[in-house]
Amino acid sequence: QLQLVESGGGLVQPGGSLRLSCVDSGGTLGLGYYTIGWFRQAPGKEREAVSCISRGGGRTNFADSVRGRFTISRDNAKNTVYLQMNSLKPEDTAIYFCAAIAIPFSCSLSWNYTYWGQGTQVTVSS
Repeated sequence: QLQLVESGGGLVQPGGSLRLSCVDSGGTLGLGYYTIGWFRQAPGKEREAVSCISRGGGRTNFADSVRGRFTISRDNAKNTVYLQMNSLKPEDTAIYFCAAIAIPFSCSLSWNYTYWGQGTQVTVSS
């Protein structure tokens, strides 16, 4: 069973950047076996899918709200998936979660991901 841990959140000014990381601290197969998604939830709002990356990294998807500003990548040798967030806006403020699902060769923001991390807070404010 995966144990996903997010890191890299913090306080940043509008227009700034952050890089979030998602690692598996307890799985036996390693993160490279899974498609990984990033989600976020702002106070009083429903959870929103942000981005996903397929097992090998060849397929990615982004929500319209972040496309062109966020990139997703993975280093399976380091058991880590990254979400690079640039040109951050106050509306990007949320808790960001990574999640995993064992479906190969593709990724979708609408799947029901199986494993979830505890989240990391991102606050964009001047």
